[in-house]
Amino acid sequence: MSNVKGMKMSQKIVEIPLKDLVLWTENPRDPVDPSAKDQDIVDRALNGSGKKWNIRTLAKKMGDHYDYSELPTVVYHGKKPVVYDGNQRIILGKIKHNLVDFNKSKVDFLPVFPEIIPCNVCSEKIALQNVFRKHGGIGSWNPLERDIFINKHLKGDKSPFLIIDECTGLITANPHLNKRFVKDEVFKKDNLNKLGFSINNDKLTSKHNNSDVYNILNAISKQVLARKISTRKNRGNVFETLDSDIRKLITSNKNKKFEFVDIINSEPIISNNKKITKRVKSAAKIFFGGKLYLKSGVVSNLYRDICDLYDFYDRNKSTLSPSFVGVINMSLRLLCETAAKDCNCSKIDRYAEMYFDKAKKELTQDDTTFLYKQNVSKSTLVSLLHTGAHSYSSSSNFDQVLAVSIVLGRMLTISHSKD
Repeated sequence: MSNVKGMKMSQKIVEIPLKDLVLWTENPRDPVDPSAKDQDIVDRALNGSGKKWNIRTLAKKMGDHYDYSELPTVVYHGKKPVVYDGNQRIILGKIKHNLVDFNKSKVDFLPVFPEIIPCNVCSEKIALQNVFRKHGGIGSWNPLERDIFINKHLKGDKSPFLIIDECTGLITANPHLNKRFVKDEVFKKDNLNKLGFSINNDKLTSKHNNSDVYNILNAISKQVLARKISTRKNRGNVFETLDSDIRKLITSNKNKKFEFVDIINSEPIISNNKKITKRVKSAAKIFFGGKLYLKSGVVSNLYRDICDLYDFYDRNKSTLSPSFVGVINMSLRLLCETAAKDCNCSKIDRYAEMYFDKAKKELTQDDTTFLYKQNVSKSTLVSLLHTGAHSYSSSSNFDQVLAVSIVLGRMLTISHSKD
C-alpha cells in the first residue's frame, strides 16, 4: 500500500474526480468483501444494510448543496484513491452523477454535488487514526464494531467482548447485548470468572461443556433482554440474577478445569423460548462449512482424508499441541493445489481467481462475517494457505484455518461437484 509521493505521514488537500474515488470495503458499520466494487457497496447501502448507512437521511440533512468544509479522508492504494471516511457522501455524489445504478425510490432527494471533490489525502496510519477519533468515541459505532476496528486496524488487543463473540456468536446473534454496559460490566473479568469462564490467549475458556455454555450464556442474554440486568438494575450482579437451576449448574462445575470453548459455527445463541440447538458433532458439518458431495477422484479422496484428520483433532485436541492445527492447514493447501491441477490451473492463485468470488456469493451472512473477522479474502487466501506449510504461529490459528476451509469447501463444490 503506497501513499502520495513525498507525503510520508503528512496530510494534503487534493482535488480528485468523483469518478476516480473508490469506496472503502472495510467500513466498520458494514464491512464487505474486499473485492467488492463500488456498485456492490451502493447496493448494500441502499438495500440490504440501509439502516446502517442512512443514505436517504444524509441526503436531506445535507440540504441543497455539498458542504466543502467536510472533506473525505482518502488513502492511495497504489494509484487508487480509497475513501476511508466520507463514503456516505461519496455514494450520494456517485448517484447524483449516474456513476452507479440505483433505485430512485430509495433516494428521492439529492443535493447539488461537484464532480471534483477536495479530499484530505494522507497515509493509512493517519486515516485510521482520524476515522477512529471521529467515530470511535461518539456512539456512531456499536461496541463490537469499535472493538473489531481497534483489533483489526489499530492492532490493539482483542477485548473479552470481542473474544466471546468470535467463539460463540453471542453478541452478533443478540443485538440487545451489543451495549457498552454489557461489555464493561456484564462481561467484565470478575463476572466471567464467577460464571466459570476465563480468557486465555485470545480464546474463551470455560469449566462447562459446550451444552452448558449455551445454556448459561443464553440465560444471561434473556436477563438483559428482559431488563432484569440493565444500566439501572443488577448491572454488575450477573450470577445473582440468574435462575436457580443455572446457578446450580455453574456451582456444580466450579472444581472442573478450564477448557477452550469450541462452539463456533454452531447455531447462534437466541433469546426466546425455543429449544437451544446443540453443537453439531460431525466434523464434515463443521469443517468445510458442511458436508461436500464431490465427483469421484483424487480431490474427493483427499477431502475425505482431511475430514478424518479433522475428526481426529476434534476428539483429541485436549492432548494435542496447538501446532497440530498447522498440519490441518497444510492439508488444505495440498487439497487446493490438487484441485487447481485437476482444473488445469498452473497455480493455486489462478484457482482462487476463478472460484473465490463465486464461492463467496454462496456463503451465508454469518460465514461471510466470520471470514472477514479472520482476514480471509480473495487477496489473502493464497498466502494463508502457503503459511500453513511453514512453522508460523498464524498457521496454528484454528479459527482462521476453519474460515479457510469454509470458503474452500464452496470453491470445491463449484469446481468438483458430483452434479
